[in-house]
Amino acid sequence: MGLEIPVYSLVLYLVAAVLFIIGLMRMSSPATARLGNLLAAIGMLIAVVITLLLKEVLNYTMILVGIAIGAAIGGVVARTVKMTAMPQMVGIYNGFGGGASLLIAAAEFFRYVNLEEGFTVHSSITIVVTILIGAVTFSGSMIAFGKLQGIVQARPITYPLQNIVNLVIFIAVLGMMVYLVVVPGNIPIFIGLIAVTLALGVLLVIPIGGADMPVVISLLNSYSGLAGCAAGFVLGNMFLIISGALVGAAGFILTRIMCKAMNRSLGNVMFGAFGAVVEAGGGAGAEGERVVREATAIDVATLVGYAKSVIIVPGYGLAVAQAQHHVAELAGILEKRGVDVKYAIHPVAGRMPGHMNVLLAEADVPYDRLYDLDDINADFERADVAVVVGANDVTNPVARNVTDSPIYGMPILNVDKARSVVVIKRSLAPGFAGIDNPLFYMDRTMMFFRDAKQAFIETIDEMKNI
Repeated sequence: MGLEIPVYSLVLYLVAAVLFIIGLMRMSSPATARLGNLLAAIGMLIAVVITLLLKEVLNYTMILVGIAIGAAIGGVVARTVKMTAMPQMVGIYNGFGGGASLLIAAAEFFRYVNLEEGFTVHSSITIVVTILIGAVTFSGSMIAFGKLQGIVQARPITYPLQNIVNLVIFIAVLGMMVYLVVVPGNIPIFIGLIAVTLALGVLLVIPIGGADMPVVISLLNSYSGLAGCAAGFVLGNMFLIISGALVGAAGFILTRIMCKAMNRSLGNVMFGAFGAVVEAGGGAGAEGERVVREATAIDVATLVGYAKSVIIVPGYGLAVAQAQHHVAELAGILEKRGVDVKYAIHPVAGRMPGHMNVLLAEADVPYDRLYDLDDINADFERADVAVVVGANDVTNPVARNVTDSPIYGMPILNVDKARSVVVIKRSLAPGFAGIDNPLFYMDRTMMFFRDAKQAFIETIDEMKNI
């Protein structure tokens, strides 16, 4: 199992790697993401073709059938999946990446078992490391998918001594890995390693609440890249090593960005059970003191129609209602009236990184209207109206001043500093963090209790009369 391959193949692998790198760079902006995805796909196609030409493939027919079936399933799913289900699809894809690496490592293990010369130290180490990363990625991603889909409870699932149990299991995994390196070829221990690492992936993700899903998706994406990289070492495939390392590094960097956006450490995300139901504590006022100003469609239409500047803050509620096209329609009407309309995008709004950007891009919202938290926050004080559409925790002022709040210190959008605030939400229910939002009870806030799509339909109808 060497890396000695013809020079022309090395050159083409290099071209594929460059395309992959450029593709990742292009994905940093919504305006160039589609081209980046295409370039990365071309790079992967080149690598796959070269790899097949280099190997003694037993059955090209089976490979072509697999490609056809996979392409058909992927094409149908990509075109039919709802935008609200995009995070689930990403989670599934992460899991499939880890599962594929797991299967590769298992196949190589049994191949070495049957070889006369047996295992080498290199092969043993690469196989067990790939098993660990691939299995944890697969089972963890399936649990993340279940939480996002509502199959598994979205709230953290915890039990006494959970972290200690996980630590003991991890030590047992390391013990089995070392044993298989020192005494390779033990099939029962190998099967046990797969079973325990799959269980470890489940146990690592079930205590993580829905509020942390953007971070978990990013982290599992990083894991899937590392699993691919490890599989590359198992197979001796240079491009798989390069591409896996790139995806792993990119996913980890994105995870760090997500953690920074929430002002929390990765360890706190993984072991902090964020998303459990808690009391808001301070700042929200006693139950009897809370007053909600309820708005109607004509109230909202009048407020935004005569404003000079409006900032729209999209959240998961917008995605659930599939209201992105109606938001864009209202924004177009306001712009024709001379209103300056901007969109404030929080890094962890929605269920995955970039969820809101993708959602609004689907409605052809101009990219130059989308502003990150750091770029837009100073504008709220000068905005006439801030329209919050289904966002909750990322606009909660508790993050600034309630030290015992689970979101304390998390950078939020300064919605409460706008001259007027409209919150479109179906109820006063808390967000994923499980805490109340004092923004809903402010004197300058109006609550428009509607499904987001219906709210915008009614508001657009009323705009015709003002």
